[in-house]
Amino acid sequence: MQSSPTLSPATEPHAGSRPAAPAAAPTSTLPGRLASLLFGALVYLFFLGTFLYAIGFVTGLVVPWSVNDGVRATLLEGLLIDGAFLALFAVQHTIMARPAFKEAWTRWVPWHVERSTFVLLSTAILAVMAWQWRPLPTPVWRIESPVAAALLVALSLAGWGIVLVSTFLIDHFELFGLTQTVSYAMGRRHEPPRFKERLFYRWVRHPLMLGFLIAFWFTPVMTQGHLLFAVVTTVYILVGVKIEERTLIHLHGERYEDYRNRVSMLLPLPRARKP
Repeated sequence: MQSSPTLSPATEPHAGSRPAAPAAAPTSTLPGRLASLLFGALVYLFFLGTFLYAIGFVTGLVVPWSVNDGVRATLLEGLLIDGAFLALFAVQHTIMARPAFKEAWTRWVPWHVERSTFVLLSTAILAVMAWQWRPLPTPVWRIESPVAAALLVALSLAGWGIVLVSTFLIDHFELFGLTQTVSYAMGRRHEPPRFKERLFYRWVRHPLMLGFLIAFWFTPVMTQGHLLFAVVTTVYILVGVKIEERTLIHLHGERYEDYRNRVSMLLPLPRARKP
């Protein structure tokens, strides 16, 4: 079920061209290796818990505080505070994912914890945003039909499912830094996984982002606060994938150009192959 081209994974969906990391240095101590492994494991658990909470935060299911709950604010206050958190997440995520930043960043941060550090900062911003979010509960639309409302919630959850499956189609544990710390702890050379066209990646180039869009927009009750969240994240996704694609074309040249000519960016629509 796999076909060419074969591309190196990046932040989404192909984490950029990363050379094979060196094996743990002979002088690295066992406590140092175990400390990095513990750091990677704790960061992953922090991410996993925040990711699961984010599902409830957007859908309003299970968790005590959702996008429509919390300390009430005026429209202006909500726009400023919520918008600032969303902008901070977008800027941090975009800048730190760029190859030029990684090249400079890894002069001080060891290769085996670079990804975990990135994940830690992104997750911390997301967690604080959920904690300090100012709800704007005025409805923009409300679906009264129980069947239609249940269908929209199901579609939102399906979007989160697409996100999760897409991370495993890349390499879930490598994407969130755990594989790197394990490789270092065991003294093994870390080889970044190879991206192959399979499942969602045969239909769209960025299924991870498509999953987020479905998760954020399909809701039976769209409040002003939820709409702000959905609009800002959508703009970030559309801008982010354009930036990422320029990086991928630079890294992979004709191989990625061929993939881009054949497969749609976000919507699974047929595309005529360019001559």
